[in-house]
Order: sequence, then C-alpha cells, then structure tokens
Amino acid sequence: MKTDFTFKPVYDISDLLEIMSILRSQNGCVWDREQDHHSIRNNFIEETYEAVEAIDTEDPVLLREELGDVLLQVVFHAQMEKEKQVFDFGDVCDGICKKLIHRHPHVFGDTEVSDSGQVLDNWDKIKKKEKRQETAASTLEGVSKALPALIRSCKVQKRAAKTGFEYAGVEDALSDLKSEVVELEQAMAHHDSENIEEELGDLLFAAVNVARMLGKDPEEALYRSTDKFIRRFSLVEEMAESHQMALKDCTAQELDRLWKKAKKM
Repeated sequence: MKTDFTFKPVYDISDLLEIMSILRSQNGCVWDREQDHHSIRNNFIEETYEAVEAIDTEDPVLLREELGDVLLQVVFHAQMEKEKQVFDFGDVCDGICKKLIHRHPHVFGDTEVSDSGQVLDNWDKIKKKEKRQETAASTLEGVSKALPALIRSCKVQKRAAKTGFEYAGVEDALSDLKSEVVELEQAMAHHDSENIEEELGDLLFAAVNVARMLGKDPEEALYRSTDKFIRRFSLVEEMAESHQMALKDCTAQELDRLWKKAKKM
C-alpha cells in the first residue's frame, strides 16, 4: 500500500473523511487531486437527482447508495476548503446544527406554535433576518439562480405572492397565459428571434403561475407529462414496427394517426 489505512468491516463518517483526505494527497488518486469545486459541480447535481429518483421509485437500497454519493460530494468539497485552511467538514456540521437550532425556536426555545404553517412562517422570518432580506425584492433575489428554471420560477412566484403581489384568482392567471400565447404568435409572425425567446419565457412563466394557483407542482406535472410522452412514443414505435415501418420513414400524417391511436391505449 502507498499509504497507511486500516481496513474495517464497517466504516463511519470519520473513515470517509480520512479516505477523502488520502485520495487528495500526493499518495492518493491523480484524478481526485486534479478536481476543484467547478470541475465536480455537475457531479453534485447528478448525484442529487439520482437520490431523488431513488425516492420516487421507493427503492431503499438504491436510496442508501445514492445518499452516500451525495454525502461524498459534501465531503469532497469540504476537503478542498480544508486544504486551503478556509473551513472543514466539522465547520459544515457546526453551521447546519446552529442553523437548525436557531430556526426551530419552538423546539429549542420558548416560542409557541399551533401548526406546521406557523413553523414555516417563523422559519421564513428568521431566514430573512439572517440573510438581511429587508425588502420584498431581496427575498426574490435570494432564490438561487442555480436552481432549474422551472423550480426557481415557482419559488420566486411564491415569495412574491406572500407580499400580496398575486392574482385575484386562477382565472386571471389563465387569462395571462392565453395572452402570452398570442404575444408569442406575434413574435413568430415577425420572425423576431430575440423577442421569440423572451415571449416563450413569459409563456412558460405564466404556465407556472397557473400550476401554482391550482395547487400543483409544475416540476412534477412536467415530469409526469414527459413520462407519458415516452410511454406513448414507445407505443407509436411498436405500432410502426408491426407494419414494417421506421419512424423516420413515416409521413407526418402517418405519425399523427399512430399518435392518436397511442393516446387511446
């Protein structure tokens, strides 16, 4: 062995921290040493989504594995900062513990709450004070720009609604959605590429507003629609193959006929 390491039948977090330190050392792994926060940024995102998929499929074995992969990313980033003597994994744990204690005054303090709604209200108030979000606009700006656009737009809309900036009813939101379709059509008619992109964004933003006011998660709705599309596409492909036809060779009319048939199945 290039380095001293004690093998065990069962490992814990201290072992994970040691392993990561070894991997980043001169006697460790050349790939691990070459990485920085930016180079493994997307790995963090991918591992998180894989953990979410394990939750969605209710697979506890896979979830355990994927949570480990997410934890690895946390340890990896913390090790990089430890090497620069900025902070370490212990500081990360200390920070989140203090945040949880501070944001749960009804558990660790004398604050009284009657339901989970009050818990969330208190959480938001404490968070705003911590982050010095003194204006309504600053609370919107506080939503991470790294979030997927659909999730970010919904969070921004929810925060705006809490300030009173809200539709009178879902009918008004739906009316705005329809108007955005018209504006997109007008931009397309003028072949204005820049305006088309802007109007398309407005259309999607308006659709999120409708979903939110209907009490539906737009991310979940789109997720389910994508799955539905895949299922129907598979049926279309199967039907085409049963007639010795390749999808790329089908006419638009043939594809439309197969698609309508798939929708009924």
